[in-house]
Amino acid sequence: MPRRRFRPERTMQFGVQFFPCVAPETKDAQTYFRECLEVGEEAEELGYTHARMVEHYFTFYGGYSPNPIVFLAALAARTKSIRLVTGAVLPVFNHPLKMAGEIGMLDGISGGRLDVGIARAFLPHEFRRFRVPLDESYARFLEGLEQIEMLLTRENVSHAGRFHVIENTTSLPRPTQKPRPKFYIAATLTPETFEFAGRNGHALMAIPLGGSRMRELIDVYRGAWRKAGHPGDGEVMIAFHMFCHEDGAIARKIAQKPIEDYFAAIAGATKDWTEGRTSSAYALYPEAMKQVAAATMPSQIESGGAWVGSPDEINLIIERLVERIGAFEHASIQINFGELPFDEAQKSMRLFAREVMPKWRAAPG
Repeated sequence: MPRRRFRPERTMQFGVQFFPCVAPETKDAQTYFRECLEVGEEAEELGYTHARMVEHYFTFYGGYSPNPIVFLAALAARTKSIRLVTGAVLPVFNHPLKMAGEIGMLDGISGGRLDVGIARAFLPHEFRRFRVPLDESYARFLEGLEQIEMLLTRENVSHAGRFHVIENTTSLPRPTQKPRPKFYIAATLTPETFEFAGRNGHALMAIPLGGSRMRELIDVYRGAWRKAGHPGDGEVMIAFHMFCHEDGAIARKIAQKPIEDYFAAIAGATKDWTEGRTSSAYALYPEAMKQVAAATMPSQIESGGAWVGSPDEINLIIERLVERIGAFEHASIQINFGELPFDEAQKSMRLFAREVMPKWRAAPG
C-alpha cells in the first residue's frame, strides 16, 4: 500500500544553531569560530533564516560561548538578512544594565536583525561557580527579564528589584527595532515557563527533552497565548541535531560518535542532577537528566531529536515528529556539532537545503 501523502499544517523555517561541544585539545577556539562563521555565512546563501548561539561557561559542553552577542556581532558583519538569535542569554549571571546595552548595540550593528532568547540556566556547576543559589534562578530570571524590557522600551528607568536596583537610567544605544527586538523564552520541562511565555506574548524556544510531553507543553504555550488575547497562535522554535547524506547508512555511521559524545558531555555537565542534587526550582530535572545520560543516536532518531539519514529518511523523521508533537514554526539545527568533520557538515547543510527544506517551506495543502 502506498504511503499517504503528508500535508504539513503550516510552513516551517530552518536556521542553524551553534552549541559548542569541543575541548581545546581537540579544536582550538580560532578554528571553531572560523568554521561557525563560515557555516553562518553560507547558511544565509542557502536560505536558512536564522543563526543562533548559546550562552554557557567553563566546561567543553557549551563553554566556548560565554557571550553569544560577541559571536553574533561577528556574524552580523558577514551577513545581510539572516536573523541573529541569542539562544539564550542568562540574566541570572549578568547585570540587566549590561545586557540591555549589549542588546541595543547588536541590534544596531545588525541593522535590526536581532532576536533575543532569554533563559534561566540549568547547570548546577555554573550556579556554583558564579555563587548564585539554584533556588533563586526563577526569581532572578523574572526580575532580569522585566528590567531588560524596561530598559529597552523606556527612558529614565527606575526599578528597585530584589537583586538589582536601577535608578533614573536610559540605556544606550537605543534598540533599532521598535519597541525592542523580539523575545524568545527558553523552556525545556517546566509547564509554568511555557505558560509564562504564551501569556506574555513571547516566542518560545524549546528542545525536545520533554519526549511525549512536548505536545502537551506546546499546547500549554499556545493555549496561554490565545487566552491572553494575543493575535495568531504564538511562535515556536525547537532545536535538533542534523546530519544529511545521500546514503542513510553512511549518515548514521558518520554522525553517531559526535552525537553520542554530545550526550556524554551534557551528562558530565549535569551530573549534579543525577548524583543527588535537588532544587525546588528544578523538580523535573534529576529524572530528565538521567534519561539524557542514557540517550543514544538511535534513540534520538526515533524520538525525533536527531535528524540523521538520507533526505527521504529525514523527511520521514520530521513527519513523525510533527504528527507526535504538532506543528512548529522554526527548526534550529546543529550543523557542525562536536567533532563532526567540517567538510561533511558543509555537505550535509547543502544537501538538506536542497532536498529537505523545500517540502516544509511550501504552502500547506
